[in-house]
Amino acid sequence: MTVRPLALLLALGLLAGCQAPDGPPPAEAEDPELLHGALQRITDVMTYDITSPPQAARIYAYVSVAAYEAIAPTRADRVSLAGQLRDFEAPPTPGDDVHGPTAALWAALTVGEALTFSDDRVAEYRAEAEQTLRGAGLGRARLAASTAHGEAVARHVLAWAAADGYAQTRSGPAYTISDEPGTWRPTPPAYMDAIEPNWATLRPFVLDSAAQFKPEPPPPYSLAPGSPFRQQVDDVVAVTNAMTEEQRAIASFWDCNPYVMHTRGHAMFATKKITPGGHWMGIAAIASRLAGDDTAGAAEAYVRTALALADGFLSVWDEKYRSRLVRPETVINEHIDEDWAPLLQTPPFPEYSSGHSVISGAAAEALTALYGDDIAFDDDTEVPYGLPVRSFGSFREAAEEAAISRLYGGIHYRMAAERGLDQGRGIGAFHVERLDTRTPSVAGR
Repeated sequence: MTVRPLALLLALGLLAGCQAPDGPPPAEAEDPELLHGALQRITDVMTYDITSPPQAARIYAYVSVAAYEAIAPTRADRVSLAGQLRDFEAPPTPGDDVHGPTAALWAALTVGEALTFSDDRVAEYRAEAEQTLRGAGLGRARLAASTAHGEAVARHVLAWAAADGYAQTRSGPAYTISDEPGTWRPTPPAYMDAIEPNWATLRPFVLDSAAQFKPEPPPPYSLAPGSPFRQQVDDVVAVTNAMTEEQRAIASFWDCNPYVMHTRGHAMFATKKITPGGHWMGIAAIASRLAGDDTAGAAEAYVRTALALADGFLSVWDEKYRSRLVRPETVINEHIDEDWAPLLQTPPFPEYSSGHSVISGAAAEALTALYGDDIAFDDDTEVPYGLPVRSFGSFREAAEEAAISRLYGGIHYRMAAERGLDQGRGIGAFHVERLDTRTPSVAGR
């Protein structure tokens, strides 16, 4: 995959600066790499900020809705998501002088800047992008109209976001640790508090409720030999004690844990990693580039993926804090082998079901509906984090590997991976059925 950095686009744009401002949009302004770069910058910022996986998915969703809604009305083959997403009303209508790709870029950056902590890094990209567009010869009046429309759409989306219940979760009750056998307790090395225990109270995007795709409950906690729960525990021990190098590579590739902590003496520090949702947004970018999408196509890929991710996190967090199931590490260390350790660091929240499995299943269904079930791709999303490229024959194949990786990593039981994948597939299929982004005459690729 070849990615043109913004600096190269800027250089090309400066060469095109003499183009008449009232002519057709210059190629540099039409380039979808500007939007791809914006989403990548937002990913980088959330990685830097150690944004939690559910929070990151929420930000991706609002950023992507803003980008899509800014460009959709400028394309005859796209339809708005107004009335399709819960409580989302039609955004402002663009004027005839609005350049859709620029409006989409501005909407995405405006929302991203508003919702991230290190907003100065997003602002830096905005300044670079504006210089690129000016140099490309888009025309001062058209650039102003386009950025103004993007900002208007962004304000509309941010007002909608402000009513989703997120603010209330900041002061919601913390998770209470229980002495009840089989319930989740903090895990080493940081023994962090449970992350986002009130997340399922947020407004869904497409789902009727966070509990709509509630999975089968886990079996009753029992360490009696042969009991269904004990079989799950013994399976984790058996698999992790006989790991192949390929299984280790799979576990590491899909780790995506922004909370990995290291200790040195009395000091503790984190390794910055992409979130699970960030990984799938990266796959959406790969798919969009492979398809040769223009900016509207890229925005569509991002919004469908991001919405599936966001509802997936709502669904799985709903189950996690309903079942409150203990992690394998806790059970194995206390009752089977005190020296056993998982390959991956256990994330700080209850075990069931597997978040990776749910959101991967949901995202894979969204991307399969857009691009098909036979799209082979090389996933280089983790290369910046020191991991190699892995290749897949389809999005569903990638989702299956992501799910089983949690068992290989020793942080989930097999049932959480398998049932979580089914849970996510159901969410993704529901999104595909409910959401329309194409006019009827071009509903399929």
